[in-house]
Amino acid sequence: MNWINNGKKPILIAGPCSAETEEQVIQTATRLFRTGKVDVLRAGIWKPRTRPGAFEGIGTKGLPWLQKAKELTGLPVAVEVAKASHVELCLEFGIDILWIGARTTVNPFAVQEIADSLKGVDIPVLLKNPINPDLALWLGGMERLQNAGLTKLGAIHRGFSSAGEKIYRNRPQWQIAIDFKTAMPELPMINDPSHITGRRDLLFKVAQKAMDLNFDGLMIESHVNPDAAWSDAAQQITPEVYGQLISDLVIREYDPINLKEKTKLDRLRKEIDMIDEEIMSILASRMKIAREIGSFKKDNNMTILQNDRWQEVLHKFVDRGTQNGLSEDFITRVIKSIHDESIEQQEKVMTGE
Repeated sequence: MNWINNGKKPILIAGPCSAETEEQVIQTATRLFRTGKVDVLRAGIWKPRTRPGAFEGIGTKGLPWLQKAKELTGLPVAVEVAKASHVELCLEFGIDILWIGARTTVNPFAVQEIADSLKGVDIPVLLKNPINPDLALWLGGMERLQNAGLTKLGAIHRGFSSAGEKIYRNRPQWQIAIDFKTAMPELPMINDPSHITGRRDLLFKVAQKAMDLNFDGLMIESHVNPDAAWSDAAQQITPEVYGQLISDLVIREYDPINLKEKTKLDRLRKEIDMIDEEIMSILASRMKIAREIGSFKKDNNMTILQNDRWQEVLHKFVDRGTQNGLSEDFITRVIKSIHDESIEQQEKVMTGE
């Protein structure tokens, strides 16, 4: 991401969820600048809301406020765009970086419209993940931007909507972001703890997790008076609290420089590789037995799903897993995946596939 700060990590993007007044934008920007912990100022001008009647952004009148914030601080400014007319206005007012929000990423037609409007204009663009956990949709959105000739691109991980989520506003599902990075390793990955958590008390935990996973940067919402914010008040923090949060982060090296430590890391990775091979072998053996069970059920005209047995297995593994320091959520997801594959293997036997 050399187009922001010559490759320095982490890249730090901060500012209010929404630009509300000129005074609010300027105060937030100048106080963030004084922390010395910001590379890019952000603010929402157009806010796609779930239902009509909610604050949908100040609109075009906020763009001169960002121009002024840029002049006062010398920092580049970023704005969310959702359609071609937004892009045109941002270019007219000298906005430095655009980002495409989750509600827009979910619509390939909208992403394509933005991509078409940017042909011949190589402005930096960041693409948030779609609301739903769909890796292909996220990658497809990025491919549309690449096909338009854009080269200064990056991704933003802001979590995924989940009806059953109790802790986060949007479930992190870190593996999807990791899979995106694996598919497009040349692109920087920014984490958005504000939208993942929806609450200030968890911001540091998620930001530190992102740093530990070698994310390239953070986008965090900051407001001079968070509780009075016109949108997403609960997830915003003052510039001073933001500055302290960034100072408290532990930024780790991607690879140890010390040869002795690197040798130790290589040894531990080899141990992981051997364990992974054992896991794959054990899973293959388990599925072989599952197919034999399928044959038995077919011969004895039994249903595939034996719910009592499934509940017994699930509870057993959850108990054992938690006793060994594994989270109940992790164990449940793993065992459900194994069970689903076992059912599929039995179905193949019973249907003669």
